[in-house]
Amino acid sequence: MREEIIISGRLNPNIDPHLEIWHWHIPLYLFLGGLAAGILFFASLYTVLGQENKFRGAVRRAPIIVPFLLIIGLAALFLDLRHKLYFWQLYTTIKIQSPMSWGAWTLMAVTPLSFAWAAIHIREFFPKWDWKFSILKELEKFLVRYKLYMAWIILFFSVILGIYTGILFSAFNARPLWNTSILGPLFLTSGLSAGAAVIILFSKRKGERINFAKIDIMLIGIELFLIVHMFMGFLASTEVQIEAANLFLGGPYTAPFWIFVVVLGMILPAVLEFLEIRKFHIPTVIPVVLVLFGSLMLRFIIAYAGQISRWLY
Repeated sequence: MREEIIISGRLNPNIDPHLEIWHWHIPLYLFLGGLAAGILFFASLYTVLGQENKFRGAVRRAPIIVPFLLIIGLAALFLDLRHKLYFWQLYTTIKIQSPMSWGAWTLMAVTPLSFAWAAIHIREFFPKWDWKFSILKELEKFLVRYKLYMAWIILFFSVILGIYTGILFSAFNARPLWNTSILGPLFLTSGLSAGAAVIILFSKRKGERINFAKIDIMLIGIELFLIVHMFMGFLASTEVQIEAANLFLGGPYTAPFWIFVVVLGMILPAVLEFLEIRKFHIPTVIPVVLVLFGSLMLRFIIAYAGQISRWLY
């Protein structure tokens, strides 16, 4: 009997296809981008519907934080870049099939629009605000005059920004967990839910808070439906996608996902908002913080679990 020893280099680094590891920068950026998209969506929507005075918290107050959210998100994205001095090359071309291209150009449009929107409503917080320079005063008058047109543009780009945060993951076919079309609508809905929660915090009128509590409950219901649908799709698919689903169904991400995202981030705040609607006194900040926490954890868990899922076992 002759014994043969097979020597393989399979365990050597970089033999199998691999992705660079995405750390906290990317999920933080996706969370802040989705939150900004959610706030801008409702601000522009109620402006287009002609209900600005009824929903001042959504249209005038909450959007004041959007420029800061986008700046922090872009800073996190910049820190994640390996070749930081070449980020400008994203703007030398437009590739319709590239999520990165869509995201770069969408942020190029949304960021200055968010500054403009916050600027024309700054007196909501500082009633005696004066722009000092005449050119800025004229610019403010111009933006106020064409505010409805700006609202339509923001409405369009906010939807793209919100859904792009999920498509950025789903475009990576090399990771079975990310390779699902559900992530785009799921992240968009999550961003809208987070935006609605922040608007509740900024609202001064009880009627507006109740309205957005109802909206948030509806959005949370849609999120839960999409999550269930996502796992049903995985379990009815190939072996690698079943393995990806099992990361959340008995695997290492089971407890973090179902406790932090589903229970604490969706079900509990929905219950608290329902009680608020039924005239129980619930501190506003509690469901808001829980929704934001769940939205953040959703992106972190999907980001990290997706990098574990793979095609080769």
